[in-house]
Amino acid sequence: MVALRKGLSEAGLVEGRDLIIEFRWARDQVDQLPKLAAELVQRQVTVIYALASVSARAAKTATESIPIVFLSGDDPVAAGLVASLGRPGGNMTGINLLAGGLGTKRLGLLRELVPTARLIGLLDNPKNPNTAADTEDVKKAAHAIGQKLIVQNASAAGELSAAFASLGEQRVEALVIGADVVFTANRHQIVALAARYVLPTIYQWRDFAVIGGLMSYGTSLDDSYRQVGVYIGRILKGAKPADLPVLQPTKFEFIINLKTAKALGLEVAPTLLARADEVIE
Repeated sequence: MVALRKGLSEAGLVEGRDLIIEFRWARDQVDQLPKLAAELVQRQVTVIYALASVSARAAKTATESIPIVFLSGDDPVAAGLVASLGRPGGNMTGINLLAGGLGTKRLGLLRELVPTARLIGLLDNPKNPNTAADTEDVKKAAHAIGQKLIVQNASAAGELSAAFASLGEQRVEALVIGADVVFTANRHQIVALAARYVLPTIYQWRDFAVIGGLMSYGTSLDDSYRQVGVYIGRILKGAKPADLPVLQPTKFEFIINLKTAKALGLEVAPTLLARADEVIE
């Protein structure tokens, strides 16, 4: 990751000269994470970088001594990763992406773009307990403004086509994609399905809008990756994870893909365009 390496360089470290990166990827097979974490521990690495809470939990189970820096979309305290944000304790610290908790904001942006939508859908993964609170918040927000909302579940790539077919059958007119690693990993499939069913859709990460998604609103991943690199650099120079507070994001991105909007026959109001951090044409 370019941004991660930028963070390391800010800490005065150069890959190949000051450190070597051992890379492990579960290929979206979550059950492989404990094995991969154990491999890194056996390699006696100096620091473990864990992308997502599920990876961080696997790393935490594998070692109580090797420092771990995580990038988590879930509440790291509720997930049991740290004792508190200000005083993490133990051998873990990192960045909280606040992936959840922004669903109501995405709902509001979607309604601004498609104010005539009578029924809006929310794609959710019921197997991810960390998204339950965000789903409830979106439901309450929709109820408060009189917006009809339907929650459609999907827990794996193989369930996405059926989920969108169900949304189509129920005549859903716009869609909010919930914050979940399964959806992020399968973003190309989701964006293609949204186009097939002509569904105006808002996502959590900029990557969705770049590949053709209509809109996205969420944390700047590049900035968060850079912060992870800085923390890893500090730990390699002697800092203790317990002394490094879990950081909250300070930069959020609202992206509009104008080309996709035109393909969907949507007119984007100038006021909405003016608020976008980036417009893809």
